[in-house]
Amino acid sequence: MPDLRFEFTLYCKKDDKGRLKTRNENTMNPLITDFQTPQQRTPVIVALDFANEKDTLGFVRNLDPALCQIKIGKELFTATGRNLAESLINQGFKLFLDLKYHDIPHTVAQACKVAADMGVWMVDMHASGGRRMMEAAAEAVAGYQTKPLLIGVTVLTSMEQSDLAEIGLNIAPEEQVIRLAKLAQSSGLDGVVCSAQEAAPLRRELGQDFVLVTPGIRLDVAGNNDDQRRIMTPAEALAAGSTYLVMGRPVTQAADPVAVLREVNRVANA
Repeated sequence: MPDLRFEFTLYCKKDDKGRLKTRNENTMNPLITDFQTPQQRTPVIVALDFANEKDTLGFVRNLDPALCQIKIGKELFTATGRNLAESLINQGFKLFLDLKYHDIPHTVAQACKVAADMGVWMVDMHASGGRRMMEAAAEAVAGYQTKPLLIGVTVLTSMEQSDLAEIGLNIAPEEQVIRLAKLAQSSGLDGVVCSAQEAAPLRRELGQDFVLVTPGIRLDVAGNNDDQRRIMTPAEALAAGSTYLVMGRPVTQAADPVAVLREVNRVANA
């Protein structure tokens, strides 16, 4: 009778930081490989634009962490503090802490460390805060085994060229976005927030690995009447190169939020 025992060898190599990594490598069974089954894309980040913890938890109770990520912004975080954020993380959700830091380098760096300690998945800051601020943030979280994605905010999707002109920037929004995105990438950030209109040129300029987070996503562009100006549908934004889609009211005010998420995921994996 053949010997069916498996032999294992300890395989060691260094990662890109020079640290040793180990794994058990099966030397006999050719059916066992290191290749992972491709994961389904779940690009939606649900913006939890609620005023209090009760309404937030009431909505989130119906969501599945396998279908989406979630985002807490200034209003909800100011109202509830870190307790709600940590509660959602403990429920298995990847949390985008959308506080748009913009301060001196040390202050932003320390804030990013606190976010990393909380287990936050993604945190953002204004790229207009400059290179030293962004480099300090990247250095502050570099030593974490699981570090948050650091995302630069370029030009708010509520702003048009006339708005930029009023603050002294006589430049098209797309040109300003590309300028700030390049600065963010060279400063060590993982990606930027941009409108879907800017996703395609940014993808060309900055490569496939740079994370593009796109707000202003609407299921019905023609019927849009809110404060977002540079908008697209989920299918259009994904085709343009967006990595993640921030969706608030189209999900939170939907009759069936889970159905909306499943449909966007279907489009993303088609």
